[in-house]
Amino acid sequence: MIKKSLGQNFLIDNNIINKIIEIGNSIENKTVLEIGTGRGALTKKILEQKPKELLAVEKDENLFLFLKEKLKNFDQLKLVNNDIFNIIKRKNIGEKVIVFGNLPYNISTQILASLILIDKWPPWYEVLILMFQKEVADRILAKSNSKEFGRLSVLCNWRLDIKKHFDISRNCFFPKPKINSTVLSLRPKTNNKFIIKNARNLETITRVLFSNRRKMINKNFSKLFKNNPNVAKELNLDLNKRPGELNNEMFYKIAIKYENLFS
Repeated sequence: MIKKSLGQNFLIDNNIINKIIEIGNSIENKTVLEIGTGRGALTKKILEQKPKELLAVEKDENLFLFLKEKLKNFDQLKLVNNDIFNIIKRKNIGEKVIVFGNLPYNISTQILASLILIDKWPPWYEVLILMFQKEVADRILAKSNSKEFGRLSVLCNWRLDIKKHFDISRNCFFPKPKINSTVLSLRPKTNNKFIIKNARNLETITRVLFSNRRKMINKNFSKLFKNNPNVAKELNLDLNKRPGELNNEMFYKIAIKYENLFS
């Protein structure tokens, strides 16, 4: 039984599954986390690579019970019937974990954001190998002065190095979704020159400035900085620009300035 409420679209193409596994290089003797096992096609391939441990998280109880029986002979499998957001909050997942996930379409950005906003950085994961709706991946990869550029790109590029690997046809899934998907790998930056102490400040900056993306930033910028005329000068920022015309680095500089003044 497919549960639309959980955004379930199961990958059924073995060639694509093998290509996804290859992105992780050798996962033998490594700790792996899989977000959303579905019917276990990717799960089984991961286990065949002999990881040290596979923590496989599936929220759907019926699928959890199905996989518990199907994959009962794999000792390194730790199958968990839980919400991935609860797992991400744990402190004992491991170190240098390789994360795979065919993310549910309806909560993919929330899952990614929760992985970016982890307090301790660098985080417990070594790389995220994730599948998104193509339009979401395009927003993650977007550059300034493009229609896709927005808050998601600013947040993701702050802490992660992002690489696009390939698109996946909608025909590779069951049930068949309306659009294609894209596989990205995202690696934590270890030498980030933009140190924002509280990520919520970056969220605030992007939310306010992108609230009127077709208009110049001058009014919203003034709201953020309480009409302080010196901030824009110190940042060498043209307040007649629209938010989509600023690059990622400028948003980070604005967030740092905001943090220094108001935190």
